[in-house]
Amino acid sequence: MRPPTHFGNDITNTEANGDDQQNNNNNNNGGGNGGNNNNNHADHIVERLTQMGATINFPKVAGRGIIRVVERCDDAKENNNLDLSECELIQVPDAVYHLMRHTELKTCDLSSNVITKISPKFAVKFSLITDLNLSHNQMARLPDELADLHSLEMLDISHNSFITLPAVVFKMPKLRELKANNNAIIDIDRDEIIASDSLELVDLRHNPLTPMCHDLLKHAVLSFRIELSERVKEDWEDLTECE
Repeated sequence: MRPPTHFGNDITNTEANGDDQQNNNNNNNGGGNGGNNNNNHADHIVERLTQMGATINFPKVAGRGIIRVVERCDDAKENNNLDLSECELIQVPDAVYHLMRHTELKTCDLSSNVITKISPKFAVKFSLITDLNLSHNQMARLPDELADLHSLEMLDISHNSFITLPAVVFKMPKLRELKANNNAIIDIDRDEIIASDSLELVDLRHNPLTPMCHDLLKHAVLSFRIELSERVKEDWEDLTECE
């Protein structure tokens, strides 16, 4: 049995999985049993989820990805820590919300995927998490609804594509540590940072901050620590000083 064709293409990076799937097909055609076992396992999981009533979108070639996600969801039911890192996800699939509907998660790790956005319903489904790792993805914004993560203390958005710090991070009442290093952040609204009473550390290293923003943050008197990289002067700045 194969996943129905209407399951679509919105759970994993099928292009990244294409070569692996071709290898699996070659193994199956060669008479090996390993590939058949994996396919049977994936088919069983799909059948199990559809029988549970989940509305799930699975790509046709992501059998191993399906197995990995479902197995990690099963682990999370035992330890309350959901680790979906390195699953080649392009978003958090609806199936995950369905599988976790009776579990009070404490942490969620979505790092090292190809996620471009987080759904607004994430905060509703996982409202009790204290640690959220979104690092090493392709995000440039966060939904305002994440302000409803009232228990969140640690947020990692490093190694993404943010050009400014999302305003929502300053609305999380218990956020203590924000890692935003290795993005494309140019400027920071200093008034928003000062308005946060809970922050203890903001990591902004390895961002192309403007000279003015860098200097303001470097000399700001705040109740928490800001980590900045040493700024290297541009060539044009040296020319300006010579004038």
